[in-house]
Amino acid sequence: MRYHAHERLVAPARASAALPRLVGGFVLLVPLFLGLSFGYAALLPVIFGPETWAQIQPGIAAATTPAGVLINLLAFALLIVALAVILLIVHRRGLASLIGPLPLALRQFGRALAAMLLLYGAVMLIPMPEGVAPEPNLKPGIWMLFLLPALFALFCQVFAEELIFRGYLQSQLAARFASPLVWLVLPSVGFALLHFNAMSYGGTAWLVVLWAGAFGLVAADLTARFGTLGPATALHLINNFSAILIAAPEGQFDGMALYVYPFGMDDTAMITAMMPVDLLILICGWLAIRVALHG
Repeated sequence: MRYHAHERLVAPARASAALPRLVGGFVLLVPLFLGLSFGYAALLPVIFGPETWAQIQPGIAAATTPAGVLINLLAFALLIVALAVILLIVHRRGLASLIGPLPLALRQFGRALAAMLLLYGAVMLIPMPEGVAPEPNLKPGIWMLFLLPALFALFCQVFAEELIFRGYLQSQLAARFASPLVWLVLPSVGFALLHFNAMSYGGTAWLVVLWAGAFGLVAADLTARFGTLGPATALHLINNFSAILIAAPEGQFDGMALYVYPFGMDDTAMITAMMPVDLLILICGWLAIRVALHG
């Protein structure tokens, strides 16, 4: 298929499409983001004070408390800052050029978001088998108290990843290579490998990579098909909202979840059984957004 709408994102990348610039951009992006992250980590104890920080800190590593989830997700705002700096220095382009025309991106985001909400609303009505059904976790009152900052932090995380992989990497590669096999697949592989975590996921680590790769391809296709980051961001936001704020695996990033599944991400049997369902929901989300945007 020909992705004519993708030209909106590719055109701003052509002036700096040389591969050394892209490689140089990533080489500079990583230490800049790490430097900002170290500064962020050093600043947090000062902001909260020694006593409060001592109470908060144990829940940060695995994000098992609301504060731990927020602190982890807000770190992605620093990735957006780092990317904006690299774009100006290396590519002489602004962050907005990765998004597409803003009014169009917002319209597409809204329609795609509505489609995803309808899909996930229908999915949540399907009863789950015994032993798999999630159990209550965070009290509703506490969940509501943290909901607005959690939505902001979650959007930072989702938007940062979409800017990096579907905005920056995909558009720069598409400006250099004509074949979608390059600019659809390579960013998706990078996105997938970013999710490899053998320490936390154990034997399921490569299953998570497989799912993330499939997600990357779907998000890349939506971005190229509709010419803005709006649809992929909506898909990503609802997926992560469901996985982080509604029902999360036990013991890993479950601090803001209303419910937890009675198994962890390292439970090979359960994750293997759930994977086909998750892939089916992903495909349904891709189709729902395409129908909503008539593409």
